[in-house]
Amino acid sequence: MYLPVLFVTYGSLLTKRSNTMAIVKVIEVIASSSKSFEDAVKQAVKEVSKTVRNIDSVWIKDQKVHVKDGKISSWGVVCKVSFRVSGK
Repeated sequence: MYLPVLFVTYGSLLTKRSNTMAIVKVIEVIASSSKSFEDAVKQAVKEVSKTVRNIDSVWIKDQKVHVKDGKISSWGVVCKVSFRVSGK
């Protein structure tokens, strides 16, 4: 079962690329999948990509599974998604 991605928190970082500084924002999202942890991360990136551009990386902060009748029913992840903010 896929649950919608929820925007929980955000922050920003400064990174240096070449000779210019870039602003990188970090948002925390929660996603799940009925298939696997990998698919849950893919769902998170897919959903965030609908409204955010320039995604650089995803860090998996936490993972969990839901169990029903002794079997795994869904895989969940909490991700931190980093993206560059355009200066224009």
